[in-house]
Amino acid sequence: MSDLQASEFKDANSITGYHAHVYFNAETVEQALVLCQRAAEVFEVKMGRVHDKLVGPHPMWSCQLTATPQQFAELLPWLALNRDGLIVFAHPETGNELADHRDHGIWLGTGLELDLSLFE
Repeated sequence: MSDLQASEFKDANSITGYHAHVYFNAETVEQALVLCQRAAEVFEVKMGRVHDKLVGPHPMWSCQLTATPQQFAELLPWLALNRDGLIVFAHPETGNELADHRDHGIWLGTGLELDLSLFE
């Protein structure tokens, strides 16, 4: 059992939103586009650009979905059931980009190594 005190736990109210990054490659770009467009329609989340190049810390091409905490509660299970082999990396937005990506990330599918050097 851990010796953590209640005061050491982070408050989930510090989360202002979430990003879900759907990863793809040249063979799966259409699949990812359909998944992201459908998620944007169903959950009324913001769909970012479809990047066919590496952007930020991401090790694959990606499309970002931006969600409120309430939207994310429904979006994440839906992505888990509908990603059909695509890798999804999701993380909260707390104002600490390094911790959000390094410590608080959620992987659907195989976890990959992010390039966190831009946050340091």
